[in-house]
Amino acid sequence: MRFPTRFWPARFWPTPVWPWVSVLLIGGNVLAAEELRSERQGQVEFQPTAREADVAPRFRLERHQFAYREKPLSHVSDHLTISVVTFPSPVETPHQRNNTVHCEYYRPKSDRPVPAVIVLHILGGDFELARLFCNALAHRGVAALFLKMPYYGPRRDPDVARRMISPDPDQTVEGMTQAVLDIRRATAWLASRPEVDAEQLGIFGISLGGITAALATTAEPQVRKACLVLAGGDLARIGWESAELDRIREQWKQRGVDRQRVLEQLAEIDPVRYAAAARDRQILMLNATQDEIIPRACTDSLWQALGQPEIVWYRGGHYSVARYIFDALARVTGFFEHRDGS
Repeated sequence: MRFPTRFWPARFWPTPVWPWVSVLLIGGNVLAAEELRSERQGQVEFQPTAREADVAPRFRLERHQFAYREKPLSHVSDHLTISVVTFPSPVETPHQRNNTVHCEYYRPKSDRPVPAVIVLHILGGDFELARLFCNALAHRGVAALFLKMPYYGPRRDPDVARRMISPDPDQTVEGMTQAVLDIRRATAWLASRPEVDAEQLGIFGISLGGITAALATTAEPQVRKACLVLAGGDLARIGWESAELDRIREQWKQRGVDRQRVLEQLAEIDPVRYAAAARDRQILMLNATQDEIIPRACTDSLWQALGQPEIVWYRGGHYSVARYIFDALARVTGFFEHRDGS
């Protein structure tokens, strides 16, 4: 299994890390190789809370029902089970494969309802890092639902060039909006599970996943905790300055798209714009002091907009902070494992 190289490349990992990574990634290996058991099907009712009026109009959902399918794996370990969960996206795009949301559900074995977290992946679409955190969470008694965002993994048609983060700013706004609405349905699915404590729901993401998690936190009142890793706000500035988006920025310029247009369009999905709605949540931010992808000013902007929540600064860049992986795993799992009121 190839470890993601667009985030935390292998050369930054100290040798002692690899045995632990191999253990925690067992679920990912089994997922690729194991036969799936019989499928379960059901219906979930999405019920807006009394705070739906506080949600930005583009992210609102009315009361409705949606179907889901769950295919459990035969066996992963004595501590957790993994299943594949799919349900329709609330957004119907012209690309059929993208209209089904694909998730992996890591369920810890427990005799009482457990906290649950939605886990989001990075821009490059490498899923192993998300699975690493899912396994760590489940081993600490926290259910984890790894959600694959629009146009990633099985949602990507090889004959379609469309991507969630697109050279067309309008398509980027549409892709991020769909991701947030998918997350809202995923939150309803988790809240419906008998093994989940619906009062202890959270979201976690790294880089693009962290930005999307911040946006989703402002749009889903049932999310009570958010851990945002290597994330920031002021998306137009990230888009215009980030080295990772050089190719997209060059295409913007070729299309005659200037910085002001990007600023106006991406403001529709900027978590800073809506952050006031999430100030009552428990939020933990983990960031890099010399992040070459997310400018420090963009992290500070999001931090300020969210009400200055707890923030941890790791010394290094967007990739080189991989050397703090053990500390990050401990902080993330501890943050979600702790129950409100306990």
